[in-house]
Amino acid sequence: MQNGAVGSRVKHLRESMQLSLRDLAVRTGVSAPMLSQVERGETSPTLAVAERIAGGLDLSLSQLLRLDEGDGVSVVRSDRRRHGGASRSGHAYEIVTPPFPGLRAEVSEHTLAPGAATGGPDDPPIHEAGSRETVLVLSGGLRLVCGGVGHDLAEGDAVTFDADLPHHLENPTAGETRFIAVMAAGLRRS
Repeated sequence: MQNGAVGSRVKHLRESMQLSLRDLAVRTGVSAPMLSQVERGETSPTLAVAERIAGGLDLSLSQLLRLDEGDGVSVVRSDRRRHGGASRSGHAYEIVTPPFPGLRAEVSEHTLAPGAATGGPDDPPIHEAGSRETVLVLSGGLRLVCGGVGHDLAEGDAVTFDADLPHHLENPTAGETRFIAVMAAGLRRS
């Protein structure tokens, strides 16, 4: 990766994290003027400085330099998905997007057993302020409870809601429900 490319990538990542040069300087221990020179392509950081910048952006050095991204395409094979949920609760999910730091959206496939839920009415919100979630019901029926109000969904229905509000999803049917969730972090503007 050439100087200008590293610098523009640092600037893009910094801005996408809503960090000022001063914020990134505090996170990295690299001076704001040095960071500015790197971003403008006026200087090439040493490996030690590049590693500190990467750490301040929540990346590894290879991720910052895109050494591990190949052609810019990332395939997540079905047997390599990250799994979550608890089988005893009747909720299981797989995250289908790659685990890239700084990724502002996450797509997951969920399965809910009959009567199961993703959480409860007293659970606090787990998503950052401004997050939005879209849910698409693949099979079965689903109820979104958001802010204490229930919204019933059938196969093929989709709903988008403010995910930083208290919410959970329930399967009110006698059969298994499958759905896709897309979480977009911190995108809503007041």
